[in-house]
Amino acid sequence: MLVVLIFSCKSNQNSTSDSASSSISSEAQPNILIIHVDDLGYHDLSIYGSQIYQTPNIDALAKESVQFNNAYANYPRCVPSRYAMMTGNYPVQNGDVPDDGFKMDNVADNKNFVKNIKSAGYQTAYFGKWHLGGEESLKDFGYDYSFAAGHAGSPISFLYPFNEKKGKGKSKKSPIPDVDAVSKEGDYLMDVMTDNVAKYITNADKSKPFMAMFSFYAVHQPLEAKQKDIQRNKEELKNFDFGNQPEFINEGTGRTKMRQNHPKYAAMVETMDENVGKLMQLLKDLNLDDNTIVIFSSDHGGLSNDGTKQRDLATSNYPLRAGKGWLYDGGIKVPLFVKWNGKFQPKTNNESLVMLMDVFPTVLDITANKSLDTNGKSFLPVLLNKDEWNDRTVFWHSSKARPVNTGDTKSSAIRKGNYKLINWYEEGRIELYDIAKDPYESNNISEENPKITEQLLKELNEWKSNF
Repeated sequence: MLVVLIFSCKSNQNSTSDSASSSISSEAQPNILIIHVDDLGYHDLSIYGSQIYQTPNIDALAKESVQFNNAYANYPRCVPSRYAMMTGNYPVQNGDVPDDGFKMDNVADNKNFVKNIKSAGYQTAYFGKWHLGGEESLKDFGYDYSFAAGHAGSPISFLYPFNEKKGKGKSKKSPIPDVDAVSKEGDYLMDVMTDNVAKYITNADKSKPFMAMFSFYAVHQPLEAKQKDIQRNKEELKNFDFGNQPEFINEGTGRTKMRQNHPKYAAMVETMDENVGKLMQLLKDLNLDDNTIVIFSSDHGGLSNDGTKQRDLATSNYPLRAGKGWLYDGGIKVPLFVKWNGKFQPKTNNESLVMLMDVFPTVLDITANKSLDTNGKSFLPVLLNKDEWNDRTVFWHSSKARPVNTGDTKSSAIRKGNYKLINWYEEGRIELYDIAKDPYESNNISEENPKITEQLLKELNEWKSNF
């Protein structure tokens, strides 16, 4: 794993970060609530153009936040993306990418964000999808408390009982701990999870701030929702005119879904939005709203692609290209909002390129005025309008391709400023895009720009040589 700074930002980043930290260091330590959604695409929110999924609570949160419209996951799948977020590093270890079955362990204390936040006086808690080891790995990583977190990458069922498959056969998935003991017939997993986050916030020791991460299992498969919500969306979809938009196009080894027309997925997104709204209201009711930083994000793009094996696809990331599994923006561009009433001026930031690996460096900067030697860096100066990161260089390496399930093949990518190059390194295929002019990656300009293509490919290969 690389531990050197391998992207460029403006030369005044360090100095502005120091001044930014000092400007809030005299304030009472804020609570931190991180809401991390699974498989939620950038365009799955009505604030970003979805006409099918209604997300009024998340939209309201976004309008009270700094919205990063140039935010990216570090990988287009769950485990590597979550590894990058939790460690503040690119998801590459000894030349390989952590994948299913990976266990988070042996992270030195001086590289561990959660332990350092805890040392700054915080209560630490984790709820929901961890997927980086068992319950013991959460304690080892520094969390005081966890609920419904462990090996499971997705629930066996969102419908009670949650650890029993609805349908034929037996599930091979890991069960979700804790949930059955606090649930009853008719319960829905998202609601149970949110209720337990609310219980923790309500009962937390008021003499100390908390840092809680709520990682929704939704809106990952299985696509299961409350019947009344499914029926409502079925009726709404009957009357929706998709015009000449095809339902699927061919891409990679399979198809890309081009319509947001799945009533179960629509119901799941809307239930997730309702639960976000419950937590925002709770913070107001407890008078914690002004001194709680809320960070909202997704781990990668929505499931819109299949491969040689056709499957039930959840959503469409259109007009972004492709989705989960791909290094096109449909697979890696994510919503990212940061709200702190009275401290961060609500705005839409279209310039700064930020990554999920920057989230915990930023949290540590705020909570402890401290930094660790990681690839990710604190974007606190950006939040405080003291800097812009519009000339940054970042990388991706996707070696765990799934041509059967999501249609992608092995690739690496670099984005430098507005230019983005994708290299399918086993196929000898290269594409170059100017994201500012072509955000939907429809016009490959590599042949017209041989010098830029050659330079970016050189930088990408140099980065990979350090694995």
